[in-house]
Amino acid sequence: MTDRSVRDVELGLLLDAIYLRYHHDFRSYAQASLKRRVGSALLHFKCETVSRLQERVLGEPKLFTELLRFLTVQVSDMFRDPLYYRTLRESVVPYLETYASVKIWAAGCSTGEEAYSLAIVLYEEGLLDRALIYATDINPESLRSAEEGVYQTERITKFTENYRLAGGRASFGDYYSAAYGGAVLDRRLKKAIVFSDHSLATDSVFAEMQLVSCRNVLIYFDKTLQERALGVLGDSLCRKGFLGLGSKETLRFSQHAAEFTELVPGARIYQKI
Repeated sequence: MTDRSVRDVELGLLLDAIYLRYHHDFRSYAQASLKRRVGSALLHFKCETVSRLQERVLGEPKLFTELLRFLTVQVSDMFRDPLYYRTLRESVVPYLETYASVKIWAAGCSTGEEAYSLAIVLYEEGLLDRALIYATDINPESLRSAEEGVYQTERITKFTENYRLAGGRASFGDYYSAAYGGAVLDRRLKKAIVFSDHSLATDSVFAEMQLVSCRNVLIYFDKTLQERALGVLGDSLCRKGFLGLGSKETLRFSQHAAEFTELVPGARIYQKI
């Protein structure tokens, strides 16, 4: 057996062990990306082999919590891909305004940037008081950071520019204050968001939504898991509800494509038929 084959077997055993011990399922994540992230974890934890990492993961729950930082992708910005949020504001909000109450799911919310971006859009469009945003992720550390809503001050310049390009109606400075050595988001935004654990790999629908925003998550799944996740996301939408994906994601080749129509070409926002 070649060294590469041995490493592949070790990786499979590691993922099996994580699933059996901690009930997190990474077995259908895209292999190339997963191998790179496990490689980084080996260096960080000073493990010579994946087998050694597996041994430590099984015996050290705290290490597994830290390992999640490597297995999940924590890359986000507020108002990332501004066209997406401008389209939500101009083409989706008019539909949401027709509901007495609005439920939105931000799936794979990481450290909260997308959830807070959605909250700002809803606030500026007069919908936040009757809206609830469910922001979910599988990483408890990310969820804790998201609930705190504190971001490094050096990131604010990028956030501000994205907000402007996304059609912001005020000054981004209105939504944060300086504290704790960073920028703390306004409490009125946090009141509309519920942060919770949810896995698209193992969990099912938990509520009916008018909008589901799951951006830059599917690209890390293999085809089978992508289809499962899209099924869960679609089943959670009400009739004529909206699904938002990342700029490099599409429904075009999915078995669920016929269930949706693309609202605005290029914005990756789809409406359930």
